[in-house]
Amino acid sequence: MHSSSAPQPAVPAPRKTPGKAALASFLGSTLEYYDFFIYGTAAALVFPHLFFPSADPAIGLIGAFATFGVAYVARPVGGLVMGHFGDKLGRKKILLLTLGIMGLASLGIGFLPTYGQIGVWAPILLVAGRLAQGFSAGAESAGASTLTLEHSPEGKRGFFTSFVMTGYASGMVLATLVFIPVTALPQEAMMSWGWRIPFWLSIMVLAIAYWVRTHLDETPVFEEAQESRQVAPMPIKEVLRFQAPDVLRVVGMSIMSVMQTIFTVFGLAYATSSAGFDRASILTVNAVAIGLSMFTMPLAAKVSDRIGRRPLMLGAAFGCSATIFLYFLSLSSGNIVLVFLTAFLNMTLLYSGFNGSGRHSSPSSSPLLSATPVWPWATSLAWSSPASGR
Repeated sequence: MHSSSAPQPAVPAPRKTPGKAALASFLGSTLEYYDFFIYGTAAALVFPHLFFPSADPAIGLIGAFATFGVAYVARPVGGLVMGHFGDKLGRKKILLLTLGIMGLASLGIGFLPTYGQIGVWAPILLVAGRLAQGFSAGAESAGASTLTLEHSPEGKRGFFTSFVMTGYASGMVLATLVFIPVTALPQEAMMSWGWRIPFWLSIMVLAIAYWVRTHLDETPVFEEAQESRQVAPMPIKEVLRFQAPDVLRVVGMSIMSVMQTIFTVFGLAYATSSAGFDRASILTVNAVAIGLSMFTMPLAAKVSDRIGRRPLMLGAAFGCSATIFLYFLSLSSGNIVLVFLTAFLNMTLLYSGFNGSGRHSSPSSSPLLSATPVWPWATSLAWSSPASGR
């Protein structure tokens, strides 16, 4: 007969799988930013003519860029709303949902009728699709960062979480490479059906990323909190209680995100409409410069794991802000070699240094990380603020 006081077998602690988490985040971010950037490219080259026809081409361009910008309004909303449910239901479930929202939104944009076919409803539906893209991208960025962070071992958080932003570079390169043959089509073909192909192809990236994420385990931090019944009923109260100053710092830091938009969207529009470059040349420069950042971001992350986030992030941020002016000056020169060199300096080295040096990593001393996973989708960026040190 067994004694009732016999020791029970120990329950194994949830296992961290940093490599699998990094891959899942990389593929998810690839999809999100592929969709995000094909819209930006189309907004610069196609949408002004198809959805915002005007006697003044500048008005059409402003209208197309306005729809591009509404996604930045939806992104923080997506992060907050889906972050709340990620804390309540788990990271994995919500990240699968964000993939679906982005994939379906992009596929829907690819099937939209134009202004010439349905009138004012065309830009209205385009804005609706773009809002869905922005909502999903905001949820993905914060959620993938948190998921990878919670799977990462101490001392290597910068390296593993850098793959979230490496996915940004991968998505940008894919979007650019897909658009290069599209821009080589005859003008009539590109404007009628060619521009739709990049949006239709997003379903392939969605399928791959979704399959990988279905085979990913929930994060140990969330499982432990769920088992011990420490999941907060209102996570936002906890994050404002513990890290309100960090959240404010992140709002300021997030301004750096406009650099990628200035470079990839406004730079493309200026280069092809005013500076006299052909579309394929500038798209190739963008693809190479940002493609190389897939190597420089993990390298910067490894350096930040050793020396700390703050010096690398601040240096890269100031340098990137200054060299964006050099990039536009090089576009005005008409010299494609000079354009590539300044693009390499601005995007490949400096902007990638900022993203890879801890934007999505955190110190182990975070009070929330060591306790319960309270609103980590919001605090994942707060943990990486300059005040957080390493």
